[in-house]
Amino acid sequence: MRLGLALGYWGRGPSPDHVELAREAERLGYDSVWTAESWGSDVFTPLTWIAARTSTIRLGTAVAQMAARSPTTTAMHALTLDHLSGGRVMLGLGLSGPQVVEGWYGRPFPKSPLTATREYVDVVRQVLRRQAPVELDGRFHTHPYRGADATGLGRPLKSITHPLRADLPVLLGAEGPKNVAQTVRIADGWLPLYWSPNRPDAYGPAVTELPAGFRVAPLARVKVCDDVGEGLLGVKAMLGFYIGGMGHATRNFHADLMARMGYEEEARRVQELFLAGRREEAVLTVPDAFADEISLVGPRERIAERLEVWRKGPVTDLLAVAPDPTTLRVLAELNS
Repeated sequence: MRLGLALGYWGRGPSPDHVELAREAERLGYDSVWTAESWGSDVFTPLTWIAARTSTIRLGTAVAQMAARSPTTTAMHALTLDHLSGGRVMLGLGLSGPQVVEGWYGRPFPKSPLTATREYVDVVRQVLRRQAPVELDGRFHTHPYRGADATGLGRPLKSITHPLRADLPVLLGAEGPKNVAQTVRIADGWLPLYWSPNRPDAYGPAVTELPAGFRVAPLARVKVCDDVGEGLLGVKAMLGFYIGGMGHATRNFHADLMARMGYEEEARRVQELFLAGRREEAVLTVPDAFADEISLVGPRERIAERLEVWRKGPVTDLLAVAPDPTTLRVLAELNS
């Protein structure tokens, strides 16, 4: 099982230790480092900064939000950074949800998310293969554009720049069973937001029928500490925000996933408290059991024991969220 370092997105400002953490992860033999975006810092600029200060570690987006850029723009970012880094990029894409897509990006959330995702990946692949000008008569992505307000002057274009790799890996963030099934069909890997080695059925049957070489790379908080309960507080804070605040009361993909994983009543209660402004109470309402099964927290011996369970499933890459230098080192030692 390969190891990755997941740095996420910025809060109030850039973290002063991200570059050094990435350099330490590279020194320890980690395979990859990943950045993210929500509605603040973007995903590619910090990754480029890290690329310039490392030499071998792979560079991933987990995830680049599809609503933030047209698929050709995303492909341009990926192929540019892939050249500059010497072929180290892995492109992780995610659709996000209606609240972010419409509230932040000012775009309609697609009525058929599966179709929108499939078309987006199709265009990205066409750019990277550079076999012909990009053409797609899609429902959500049309190249050239042929809408009612089109000039009619657009023509199919092929990237001026030759991509370094036609097979640059494309991974997708997916939560629902249908989305996961499509991810297995059209992508090179899958980025689960929550992964429990004890509940693979929560994502549907596609998880048991993965093609050779397909990456399963869940993000999981990892922390070496003596007090498990205290160590889980960071996991619960993340869950409280995503389940309570990253969505609407009637449509929250993260809360729906938690419900499918056996915590439906608790998920709805966290939502209710968070949306009522009782955020601290919402965080404390997240069950320790749920936070624990999707993370690796506790003394070294406990993490070593639980790591064996993670290795037995389909996970190929463990993307460690928010580790300190000690945790980075211990995880590398346990995985060697």
